[in-house]
Amino acid sequence: MPAMTLGRYMPYDSLMHRLDPRIKLFAMVTIMVSIFLRFGSVWTDLALYGLMFVFIFILMRITKIKLSQLYRQLKPLWFMLLFLLFINLLLPNTQDISTYFDAWGVKIYYAALLQTFYIVFRLVLMIALTLIITASTRPLDLTYAIEWYLIPWKIIRFPSHEVAMTMSIALRFIPTLLEETYRIMKAQASRGVDFVHGKLKEKLRAIVSLIVPLFISAFQRSEELANAMEARGYDPSATRTRYRELTWHRRDFFALLMVLVYLGGFIYLLTTGFTLPL
Repeated sequence: MPAMTLGRYMPYDSLMHRLDPRIKLFAMVTIMVSIFLRFGSVWTDLALYGLMFVFIFILMRITKIKLSQLYRQLKPLWFMLLFLLFINLLLPNTQDISTYFDAWGVKIYYAALLQTFYIVFRLVLMIALTLIITASTRPLDLTYAIEWYLIPWKIIRFPSHEVAMTMSIALRFIPTLLEETYRIMKAQASRGVDFVHGKLKEKLRAIVSLIVPLFISAFQRSEELANAMEARGYDPSATRTRYRELTWHRRDFFALLMVLVYLGGFIYLLTTGFTLPL
């Protein structure tokens, strides 16, 4: 089985595991929004990104997630990151084209490298946050949290429970589909399919031989899940009760206070136009 942990709940007894899923979801959205903020000054952005990384690293250690696990989530994305770097170097989406250096007759703009760094670093932080919340929160608790935030939409008859259930099932099926992909790759490799060596055309054929059975397996699993839910009398429109109610504790109020301080600090930096004196 591959060592992939994105979307998989890790049953540890840590502070992050004991927090209310609603505050964890609110904290994740708040931090993700702050990741995309820019303050104009390059050094200010780098300093704040560094503080975000330290903060997220502390959360990872609290959740008992190792950096090697985060690295394994990023390994399949290296090709996409190199492609982004190549596109930004050839087609720099920036107005600052005055500073550059020559590499084998090609102009490499510093602003394009910096823009690529922003994209890569944001992607790393977002994957780390997703890894933290999925590893420390049960899928059913995450469903309750999403549904709780969608309660106001019930006024306009928005299907909040159905949306929350769909999102929870999608997150739960991520590790299942990864395991299925690994199993199909092993089965195809035993039949002579090479996913590593060969020309580009041969690799594309190998990927097609992987995607087709993976889609068929995903549709079969979804149909089996739907039949199992119907056999157990699941009715999304019925009034439902819960065996486990979400309750707030003192640690949840303390975590909420920290998130509000974090949010207030970024709002203050945005409104005051803060920049480092460099």
